[in-house]
Amino acid sequence: METKRADQPSVNRMTFRGLFRVKPLDAILEDAEEPEHQLKRALGPVQLTLFGIGAIIGAGIFATIGTAAAGDANRPGAGPALMVSFVITAIVCAFTALCYAEFASMVPISGSAYTYSYATLGEVIAWIIGWDLIIEYAVGNIAVAISWANYFKTLMAGLHIPGIAPNGIIIPDWISMDYRTAAKVPGVYESAPHIFGKPIIFNILAVAIVTLITVVLIWGIRESARFNAVMVGIKILVLTFFIVVGFTYVQPANWKPFNPNGFAGISAGAAIVFFAYIGFDAVSTVAEETRNPRRNLPIGIIASLIICTIFYAVVACVFTGLISYPDLKAKLATEQAEPLTMALQHVGQQFHTDLGWAIGIVAFGSVIAHTAVLLVFQLGQPRIFFSMARDGLLPKIFYKVHPRFRTPHISTIITGVFVASFAAVASIDEMVDLTNIGTLFAFILVCAGIIVLRVKDPARHRPFRVPFGLVIPILGIVSCLYLIYFLPPTSWLRFAAWLNFGFVIYVGYGAVHSRLTGRHHAERPAEHNARTAYTGAWLAIIGIALLVFMRGFDVWLDALKTHEDMSGAAKIMAAVSDVLKTAPWMEVSWFLIVPLALNAFVLCPIVIVRALKAGREGGNDGQAGVTASSLIIAIVLAAVSVVYFLLLARHNL
Repeated sequence: METKRADQPSVNRMTFRGLFRVKPLDAILEDAEEPEHQLKRALGPVQLTLFGIGAIIGAGIFATIGTAAAGDANRPGAGPALMVSFVITAIVCAFTALCYAEFASMVPISGSAYTYSYATLGEVIAWIIGWDLIIEYAVGNIAVAISWANYFKTLMAGLHIPGIAPNGIIIPDWISMDYRTAAKVPGVYESAPHIFGKPIIFNILAVAIVTLITVVLIWGIRESARFNAVMVGIKILVLTFFIVVGFTYVQPANWKPFNPNGFAGISAGAAIVFFAYIGFDAVSTVAEETRNPRRNLPIGIIASLIICTIFYAVVACVFTGLISYPDLKAKLATEQAEPLTMALQHVGQQFHTDLGWAIGIVAFGSVIAHTAVLLVFQLGQPRIFFSMARDGLLPKIFYKVHPRFRTPHISTIITGVFVASFAAVASIDEMVDLTNIGTLFAFILVCAGIIVLRVKDPARHRPFRVPFGLVIPILGIVSCLYLIYFLPPTSWLRFAAWLNFGFVIYVGYGAVHSRLTGRHHAERPAEHNARTAYTGAWLAIIGIALLVFMRGFDVWLDALKTHEDMSGAAKIMAAVSDVLKTAPWMEVSWFLIVPLALNAFVLCPIVIVRALKAGREGGNDGQAGVTASSLIIAIVLAAVSVVYFLLLARHNL
């Protein structure tokens, strides 16, 4: 039986502050030295930089640049000022990248922001970040896999083979899209095979690419790095090709007006293209497979961000020079999804030039770029699971290492099955909506962790140190909040719902099996049950408060639009009055209802059961007070939620 560490406080000292117990850095480094769980160190600075480029340059630059420039129904476009949007986003990411680099040099352990948060902000925050990173890596990769399937289908349709496929290789729609998207496309239901009268529709292309990537990642980290290096080389050549070919058709007149929607357009564009930068943090997930990680990780993180920023700014300059803002805005949304090929088609028609060959090369580069992103993110997610399982927050099966390849093969397979399963049936919009805010939230906590560690452990050796004291981390937090403000409000409610789901899993499993707080529960079960009940009660309060706040803020923003004819304080007060009315809260919002139901019927019962067990097992007076308060909180929250559900049902049925 493992002994209790000195940093594990007892119930006697259980306060709200006690929820944020940290795992000492020395303990984290010690756990990583277990021989049977060590990964193969095979990566140098060049390979790490290529991993970063592989993760960054992908769906973002090939898919979102059109929407960022033209805008959509909810956000203004940046126009030619998209170049400025890229610079702003690069600065925001640079603040965070420097913080990642300092952490990576001090804690060269797989787990990325999860591990850093565990050492500085505590286990609960670390769990939140680990759960949050599933949004960035696994859920985000579902969207990338779906997008890959779309580009691959387009590429095959343009592949004309004389005598075999003179009109291109046509992949049937029913094996290349999801059920709900097919409902919007005429003829798909009719052309699909039917079983018992129901059309069979699933995205087999997305499943195939995820399966291939999973096999490559199980094979070995060195082989994965070589595969990634080839793809990175191809997509850099393709982007360079687009720049060179496109530059010959650039018309400076298209850059006027340069900033059609003012700073609001630039800011909205920055929030959109931020997702073209997601990925530099993935470098830190392979820390335990890196030679001399204290030196090489900062190099890989910062170098990949600098190289990609240069490419992005130049591509944005050429793209906006090929097509004017009014023409771009007039294009259909489906065309904006493939902006680089659309821009080449536009100038080809304008100059009466056949650029089909160039369009084919760029489409091929897009497929390769998506594949590289899939590789790096599928590489990162299992290593997050690996670190969380090492700490006891996930089952030990996620901590297994293949005896020959020295890769976390079980975690890799589980991640592959998860991504492939959802990619087969989900729509890309559903996945993208869940991805955006989670990454920025993780960045905020990494910056906050640097501040905390500078105060708590200023003497610790830092091979790489963020310059200018605490200025950079603070600017990183502020700038991430700035980008979050320009994201759709509905994404905030979805994020709160996702966190609530994570709270249920943490209290039901992580808090029980944690090596930091749960390893001694067999010795003193009453204390452990009281601690788990207390943690669960606070997380239930925080989770429901987040849901109510996010839903209220969403209603408030809608109310502001309703009262556009008013101004100043009168407009704000009218919006607040609408929030306090019953009607908007009686509307069905599944991102509010489902997590509330999880809290009421899963989390609160867990707290109640743990509190009752702690009461039966006995304990000191302090423990009895904690148990009673946790029990009361759980009962009240569950009862209030049930009353709300009854009122909701009465209003809508």
